Amino acid sequence: MTTLKDTAGHPVSGATPAAIDHFEQASHELRCLVGDPLATVDRAIAEAPAMSIAHTLRAWLHLLGTEAPALDTARDAAQTAARHATTDRERLHAEAAARIAAGRWRDGARVLEDLSAQHPRDLLALQAGHQVDFFTGDSRLLRDRIARVRPHWNDAMPGHHAVLGMHAFGLEECGDYAQAERAGRRAIELEPRDTWAWHAVAHVHEMRNVPKDGIAWLEPNAAHWSRDSFFAVHNWWHLALFKLEQDRHDEVLATYDASIGGPGSGVVLDMIDQSALLWRLALRGVDVGDRWQSLAGRWAPHAAAGNYAFNDLHAMVAFASAGRAELAAQLRETQRAALAGDGDNRLFTAEVGEPATRAVQAFVAGDFATVVALLRPIRSHAHRFGGSHAQRDLLDLTLIEAALRSGDRPLAAALAAERAAMRPASPLAQRFVARAAQPR
Repeated sequence: MTTLKDTAGHPVSGATPAAIDHFEQASHELRCLVGDPLATVDRAIAEAPAMSIAHTLRAWLHLLGTEAPALDTARDAAQTAARHATTDRERLHAEAAARIAAGRWRDGARVLEDLSAQHPRDLLALQAGHQVDFFTGDSRLLRDRIARVRPHWNDAMPGHHAVLGMHAFGLEECGDYAQAERAGRRAIELEPRDTWAWHAVAHVHEMRNVPKDGIAWLEPNAAHWSRDSFFAVHNWWHLALFKLEQDRHDEVLATYDASIGGPGSGVVLDMIDQSALLWRLALRGVDVGDRWQSLAGRWAPHAAAGNYAFNDLHAMVAFASAGRAELAAQLRETQRAALAGDGDNRLFTAEVGEPATRAVQAFVAGDFATVVALLRPIRSHAHRFGGSHAQRDLLDLTLIEAALRSGDRPLAAALAAERAAMRPASPLAQRFVARAAQPR
């Protein structure tokens, strides 16, 4: 029996032509973060139940949302993929997914690293690895995993836009903003629906602190990156951050209500953005009304998840701000269990997540000296629990505000000067400097 191949030339076990078409469509949807790739890959599996790589894609779709309830499905899919695998590539895919489903993020990342070295045109391995690098805060590998395969790609190859978009984000996280913007813009030229590439260039504008450019990049092009996109909330969040930097608080709240939190998404990755935006507004003294209450309610089912410390921090932001003491206590108990576990989340929690979560509680309680004591030791290695520079800025903003409110003027002045040096045109940074200079 002849083994069929995908569009990149990889043999695909157990496939039919129709199943490969469904798989390729699902892969495209995942690359662009649009549509419903899970429903599409399920059509491939219905057509070809022994198609190993389709089961692996199904596993990745349940893993990359970092939601604990999806882990059992991901494990089952990885096991099914392994059972039907007949090539080393398919076996490595199944192994990587199984390791991450078991909480071994860094082990899974290394398996995917080997897979990409052997099969540089395997876009699913690249995208899964890129996302795992993001969740583990490995900025260098975010860039270099993609850089290693660039010589094997060109614009004539389907999916090259995704390689460029991923490289753009990795370059941005490593501070190479000019090259990142070029790569991201080229990705959009090749595929205007590549939501990750839109997001990568938005990060460039955020890190350069040019909110006007960021707004011009995102706002007129919302139809490209928001329509039918399951990543739209994050790009709306970026647009809101640019307006927040311009002190357009009413517009930020309007964006939250229309496109970020108001629609009531209970998807964890969306709720992270919801928590992060409301917290930034609250740090500025903006009254966010009863928005905390509904957000805490959406986070409530995840208080006992304990699978990813980055999520726990943002859940605590909502619980503490909403005054939900019982949920906050449950989450802290969950963190204690994670610290006694043996997966990578034990390290994410110990190194950053647990002290950061305690700091949020202390801030809401008005114990600003404790916030400073908890955040200062972790701020330089906060990348170890994942997220981007833009997302982890929440910790720096909280530390500066806590230093100001605690009365530690020397520290507050030092931190404010540091931020003003990085963002000299930022009104918020200049306000920090002015507040730190005021006599007690």
